[in-house]
Amino acid sequence: VKIMHLYEALADAFIAEDVKQVFGLLGDGNMHWSSAMSDKGVDFFYSRHEHCAVSMAMGYARAKDKIGVATVTCGPGLTQTMTALTTAARAKIPLVVFVGESPLKANWYNQELEQAPFVNACGVEYYSIRHPKKLFHTVREVFFKARTKQIPIVLGVPFDLQESEYLEDAKPLPSSSLNWDLQRPGPDPKYLHNALEIIKSAKKTIIIGGLGAIKSKAKESIVKLADKMGALLATTLPARGLFEDHDFSLNVAGGFSSDIARECFQQSDLIIAVGTSLASHAADAGKLYPNAKVMHIDLEPKPISHGRVASHCWVQGDALTTINQILETINNNQKYKELNTHQDWRSDKLKDAINNLPEDKEQFEEKEGYLDPRKFIKELDSVLPKDLFMVNSSGHCSYFSAHMKGRSHENFLTIREFGAIGNGLSYSIGAAIAEKDKQIVLIDGDGGFIMHVQELESVIRHKLKVLFIVLNDEAYGSEIHKLRQDGISEKGAVFGPSSLSSIAKGFGLESKKITKVSELQEAYNEFTKSSTSVLWDVLISDKVLSPAMRRLVSSKKNT
Repeated sequence: VKIMHLYEALADAFIAEDVKQVFGLLGDGNMHWSSAMSDKGVDFFYSRHEHCAVSMAMGYARAKDKIGVATVTCGPGLTQTMTALTTAARAKIPLVVFVGESPLKANWYNQELEQAPFVNACGVEYYSIRHPKKLFHTVREVFFKARTKQIPIVLGVPFDLQESEYLEDAKPLPSSSLNWDLQRPGPDPKYLHNALEIIKSAKKTIIIGGLGAIKSKAKESIVKLADKMGALLATTLPARGLFEDHDFSLNVAGGFSSDIARECFQQSDLIIAVGTSLASHAADAGKLYPNAKVMHIDLEPKPISHGRVASHCWVQGDALTTINQILETINNNQKYKELNTHQDWRSDKLKDAINNLPEDKEQFEEKEGYLDPRKFIKELDSVLPKDLFMVNSSGHCSYFSAHMKGRSHENFLTIREFGAIGNGLSYSIGAAIAEKDKQIVLIDGDGGFIMHVQELESVIRHKLKVLFIVLNDEAYGSEIHKLRQDGISEKGAVFGPSSLSSIAKGFGLESKKITKVSELQEAYNEFTKSSTSVLWDVLISDKVLSPAMRRLVSSKKNT
């Protein structure tokens, strides 16, 4: 009779939760469970660094709209993941991270660590299984909570317990089989009435849609409300592209706003934020729309966010349900049929400016042999098909690629809630696993990309085809501009020429150095014919500051 071990039962519990892909790096604490999962048909994607395994699962979860699953070993395996866990908690990404724990019966173990306090410090919940009877119940609770609360959870099991004999028969229903669905609660009539009174008197409204609007499938209703109000549209950065097909979409709200978008926000008297967290970046720390009243429509509305007054009135409710009730009242109540919209708010002149003016009009001195990143991105936008899946990384360079046009939110991924660079490569791998039928393109900076460049080996080993576009200013872009403003030596943030092409070739990728925008079409044609991943090393000028960086260094100068 074959003996069943607890790690095999644990694998069964995860598989019952509809886990089909796992990102991991093996060690004593998780290798038996991982092998059992793999033997039972689960696809494993092995990284070269624990942080990257969790980050890959994050990219997968956001792209697939499904719980991401990662696994690392105990002790140092877990401590390597602190940045990823913190980011996942702040971005509300549903994850389950399975980790080992040091053996219960050992008097001393070299990698022993009190893991729960470490995980909790990242803003993440920690569950532990210490008895076989709790195995299926705990796994069910972890997955149910991760799914319904949209949060990451770490599950730890001592590895000597995992290797013990499993004799339990009870296997309760997994969370995936429970008859549950997220409700769409409607607003309180009192707060709905207040919102309608504010809408009636507003002249220049901008409606901002966030990820909550996407999850609620509220786009069509938001557009109908905007058209009825004569309002303009915008999105948070993670929801970029939601209104891309609308003539009066200002694209991104916040520090990444274009020149014309900032002009409109400055004039606005009402902001309706739908399904957003009202993060500081989305309001440019309160400087984006100083003259506007802010109405927040969300399941968890926030009058205060990131240390500032973020909204002046709020309606608690599901985005779609609430917007539909607002529309219904406006359509059926004579009192609201005549709105106070400014006749020139939506004009042909504004539509032309949105479609044709450059996002950033600032002029910079040219640097011979290096491209202006704005001109590069504009040409790139004309070369790359609109249905490619774009991964936007962090750092100074991320502003430029956020302004590519005609690209749906369904083909866009960014996770920036902790301000950490070095994750773009991992996110693009996770997206490639989640979106197997789409071509993935990562646009990253050289500093962030090279931080975990070892994962290019994972890309080749798992036979993924990704286009990596590295905007290379031969430095940490954000740091050099801040140091220059402070009059401090930038030497520690400048690396000079580095052969990214040679590095990529060393891992088995094809690569190309790009110094002219005229080379892009041929480079893309070559990529389409390639059977493997390709890296473009794009030399960009360090003389060009994004508007967000210019405002930052200018504010430091004036203080």
